[in-house]
Amino acid sequence: MSAYLHSIASEVAAQIQTNEELVAGVEGWTADRVGKTTGVIERRIAAADETAGDLCFRAAEKLFASSAIDRATIDALIVCTQSPDYFLPSTACVLQDRLRLPQTVAAFDVSLGCSGYTHGLWLARSLVLSDSAKNVLLLAGDTLSKSCHPQNLAVASLFGDGATASLITNSAENAWAEIGPSALGTDGRGAQNLIIKAGASRLPTSETPADHYLHMNGGEIASFAVSTVDVVINRLLDKVGLKWHDIDGFVFHHASPAFVKRLISVYRLPPEKVPVGLTNIGNTCSATIPMVLEECAKADRFQPGQKLVLVGFGVGYSWSATLLEWKHG
Repeated sequence: MSAYLHSIASEVAAQIQTNEELVAGVEGWTADRVGKTTGVIERRIAAADETAGDLCFRAAEKLFASSAIDRATIDALIVCTQSPDYFLPSTACVLQDRLRLPQTVAAFDVSLGCSGYTHGLWLARSLVLSDSAKNVLLLAGDTLSKSCHPQNLAVASLFGDGATASLITNSAENAWAEIGPSALGTDGRGAQNLIIKAGASRLPTSETPADHYLHMNGGEIASFAVSTVDVVINRLLDKVGLKWHDIDGFVFHHASPAFVKRLISVYRLPPEKVPVGLTNIGNTCSATIPMVLEECAKADRFQPGQKLVLVGFGVGYSWSATLLEWKHG
């Protein structure tokens, strides 16, 4: 038995924030500086009453409208988000009802950020290979712009709001790719370097306003990512008996387009093997990898039989890499 990534549908928030709008009233920043530092030209920003659940809902409805699958045949719903609609119930339970999925579906959240999609593929594939589910709907979405302090442009310049819906199934018919093994890892010693300190049980409220916003130690996060990417790729390739030169495409989490270009340089990868996108959307956390994959599918970037490695890394620290064999085209 095998597991397949059948298709992906994306949804982004409607509001557009340009770099000029972002830097307005913030001393020491210019639109040109933001563009050069991040590679982001503009970002999508969720409305005040718009949640990650709303974006995931619309992405899923796009997937169903494409006739990819009958919603009545979904066996499991996984929602990967760190912007849940509520502390409880899970966003997955809310979306089971909104999406009119059968009551026999298993629905749960995965609280992971930028490594969430590759973790989600690993989990969905495991459900299919164990025959616990035939059709898994994997939703990935965040609205982290709501957690960025508007004066902290080192953080606010990066994040945009969006979501994706992916169908993972046991059928190869019309599938985009076959999902292969994954390699995963965790190092909780880095937890304080990307954190919202206040608002949950450990610190329900704080007299320090910054504790209620996303704190990011950018230098430490970048060092962690650069030092981890090759380790997790090597673990994955050792598992499947492949070398770097055997891989036709590397799809990295888009912490920013500029950071993806840094990885290309550090690991001396052929630029044609590494898609760079989302310059008009921003870092949508767990949704960046599937958004880039959807862009590649629409552009026929990869050919049937080619091998891809997807790599997610971020909050936790957590990281994961997944092998795909492309079939679309």
